[in-house]
Amino acid sequence: MPIATVNPANGETLKTYEAMGAEEIERRLQLAQATFRTYRTTSFADRAALMHKAAGLLGDIQQDIGRVMTTEMGKPVKQARAEATKCAKAMRWYADHAESLLADEEPAEFDVKDSGASRVRVQYRPLGPVLAVMPWNFPLWQVIRFAAPALMAGNVGLLKHASNVPQTALFLEDLFHQAGYSEGVFQTLLVGSDAVDDILRDERVKAATLTGSEPAGRAVASTAGNMVKKTVLELGGSDPYIVMPSADIDRAAQIAVTARVQNNGQSCIAAKRFIVHTDVYDAFAERFVEGMKALKVGDPMEEDTDVGPLSTEQGRADVEELVDDAKRSGAAVLCGGHRLRRPELPGWYYPPTVLADITREMRIHREEAFGPVATLYRAADLDEAVLIANDSPFGLSSNVWTRDGAEVDRFVRDLEAGGVFFNGMTASHPAFPFGGVKRSGYGRELSGHGIREFCNITTVWHGA
Repeated sequence: MPIATVNPANGETLKTYEAMGAEEIERRLQLAQATFRTYRTTSFADRAALMHKAAGLLGDIQQDIGRVMTTEMGKPVKQARAEATKCAKAMRWYADHAESLLADEEPAEFDVKDSGASRVRVQYRPLGPVLAVMPWNFPLWQVIRFAAPALMAGNVGLLKHASNVPQTALFLEDLFHQAGYSEGVFQTLLVGSDAVDDILRDERVKAATLTGSEPAGRAVASTAGNMVKKTVLELGGSDPYIVMPSADIDRAAQIAVTARVQNNGQSCIAAKRFIVHTDVYDAFAERFVEGMKALKVGDPMEEDTDVGPLSTEQGRADVEELVDDAKRSGAAVLCGGHRLRRPELPGWYYPPTVLADITREMRIHREEAFGPVATLYRAADLDEAVLIANDSPFGLSSNVWTRDGAEVDRFVRDLEAGGVFFNGMTASHPAFPFGGVKRSGYGRELSGHGIREFCNITTVWHGA
């Protein structure tokens, strides 16, 4: 895949870039290693001042970078601006909390004495250069939720961004440099995916994090395992959205629309499988389909657009294949279900779509639909709702609508996911851990758990 900005709203190639050669990659690896030697010794106060400066700069130009993101990957521009605002918030959160999150820990006095020590401390020390392999769907947020904690912990970052968002990738490098970070603290590597393996095998790279597809995660995990390097993986998701009889059906249906089509439906944590108790199925389905039909599909630069184009032509083709396979196998199309053919929208658009009568034989039942396509399931009771929800290779997050306390306890106990969100849609926040189970990956981002992922947890023992 060429490193280029291709506007998904019209297919126009706006800018192309040459991939960095071996000599430039080597220069940047040397710089990262040399910079880490000194950056790791900086104080939390100094790191926080730099991070706050970067957050302020990002806030000042959120409209500009919002337009760049929309041009490169097609999300509605109002959502792009919101993404920039969220990034600045996370940067400030880690600037304010990193020192306390990584403070030395003192084990219980009894255990210290039992070990024969006079004092024991647990310290969190940075690892070194960390390689981040990041996706295009949230081109700022995915990077910042790695970079803010990693840099505040004293690590340095090497970003290999998706090849279709090069301007956003270069913007991030420039943002940190303008804030006052030395050049080697955060570097963007304009390289293709074929260069990742060699970079990860380099001894100067100490760890890696990847957000992306399952095949990409497998490749990085395999190489990192061979080299015995720490990794964090956030991969695909096919999150369930469960609606029980006690729920506020109007509210559940309204939020369901946003939960499915956020970011043009191209979100790992978007609700994708809507599992509704039979007692309220018809009422929910009617309201949900009405809401999906009412969405405006259009130019993502227009403020009132709800759904823009998919990021690539191949991405649209993948969604079409899943929908067409389901239709051939007997799925009912409640709205959408075919490519838009409107002269004023020449790009890679696909309409909000709702499919019902889903069976286990359909590909869309077990594969992630990365576009504005929802699948509806009817569940006879709580037990069947859990069975359907867990009948997936993924386990990123989940959504449940219920006012019954006993049901809340059951869903928390039995759902196989990294998060359970009640009476609302899944959303990430810097204070709460984020990640999944099963084929959705391992490790956690955000919160104290995220900042400690790339730390050397060191026991410091003093004899009596």
